[in-house]
Amino acid sequence: MSLPNPSKGWRSSSSRLLALYSFLFVAWSSILLGVLYFEVSDYLNSLARHSLMQRQHLFSRFVGQDLEDALAASEAFDNRAYDAWGLFDDELDPLAGELKRIPRGLALDGSIYELDDCTQSNDPKLPQDSCAAVAMPTRDGRWLVLVRDNGSLFQVTHIILRALLWGVSLTILPGAAGWHLLRRRPLRRIRQIQASAESIIAGDLAQRLPLSNRRDELDMLAAIVNAMLDRIERLMLEVEGVCDNIAHDLRTPLTRLRAQLYRIKQQAEADSAHALQLDQVIDETDTLMARFRGLLRISELEDHQRRSGFVMLDLLPLLHELYDFYLPLAEEGELQLALDVPASLPSVNCDRALMFEAIGNLLSNSIKFTPPGGKVTLHARVEQGAPLIEVEDSGPGIPESEREAIFQRFYRLDESGGQGGFGLGLSIVAAIVNLHGFSLRVGSARLGGASLSLHCRSSTPLVAT
Repeated sequence: MSLPNPSKGWRSSSSRLLALYSFLFVAWSSILLGVLYFEVSDYLNSLARHSLMQRQHLFSRFVGQDLEDALAASEAFDNRAYDAWGLFDDELDPLAGELKRIPRGLALDGSIYELDDCTQSNDPKLPQDSCAAVAMPTRDGRWLVLVRDNGSLFQVTHIILRALLWGVSLTILPGAAGWHLLRRRPLRRIRQIQASAESIIAGDLAQRLPLSNRRDELDMLAAIVNAMLDRIERLMLEVEGVCDNIAHDLRTPLTRLRAQLYRIKQQAEADSAHALQLDQVIDETDTLMARFRGLLRISELEDHQRRSGFVMLDLLPLLHELYDFYLPLAEEGELQLALDVPASLPSVNCDRALMFEAIGNLLSNSIKFTPPGGKVTLHARVEQGAPLIEVEDSGPGIPESEREAIFQRFYRLDESGGQGGFGLGLSIVAAIVNLHGFSLRVGSARLGGASLSLHCRSSTPLVAT
């Protein structure tokens, strides 16, 4: 069983939390920006109308030449790009001022109007865009038009808008940098925890999840898991100890029982019913003793102190030796045993006797479950810089639903198939694989049967594919 890779990018919980916070911050800033913008715009609009109303009230007091003098004097304080005026006769012909015609859409009723196109003039010094305008009659029968461009005041709103946009931008940039830095630390911790968990899954129950000095939520969770692992390790050791003691203690009485049965058989008459019954009892005793030997063998392999016997080994001579050893067994079962290996393989740090036993068990199983006339092939190749040993056969194969269960003790794939065995062979292979830190994949062979691949590279041991 392999652990999933840690979530990357926005999929991690810290990234999602930070992204949600950033979204809420930007959304709230946008709402604040909108409210502030419209409030300031409304205030400046009312301020522009009020200013124009004051000018209208001021110039309504003058008549004749005094009005023209007052208008001329106001030009010294006005900005032509924002303020303009025009004096027209009763026929609406221009008399004085910058405006040479009355703006389109302006009613001659003395009321202030908002105009989208202010002066319709090619003079760039006159107001061009939206403005507030009023056409008022004078006391001497003429018409005075006053214009004030809204841009003179609305530049303030543009300044506010730019300031707020810069503020949001300068907040998002360090926020994104903080998001990147803050999500890296939890992911780094998760990867450390995953590495320790992989070792525990591989069979090293003495391994524990790492703890930091921060004592945060991950440390609390790791401490809880470590406490569970302590308890599980103690229980496993107790169970294994009881099983090993039972197997060890019963081995001597069973040996004595078999010896006594054999002596009684020697005293019985040959081919008698009594002798046949004794033969059956002796066979059952041998079967029982073989099971106990298998259990003790698995217990021995699960002791990681066996690693002291590891050496750098060239697997090619070992594979040729296995081929020669199992070839007679295959021929006896009317099977074709083939060897497919390259000219050289990388050396592997392993125990030679255990590797012989593991690959031999794989070959033995394939030969045992392949019908006569079938084929078993022992392949070897280099994958990811390490040797990969694969045993394929043309037998019935292994169903996907049972590809992990076959490594359990006493599990047999088809107990009604008439094949012998105690269901411990692949359990021994699994123990050897776990001891070496290699991986074992179970799949379908190109020959139509089962494929068991032993990859001599440290990884999560047992994988069913």
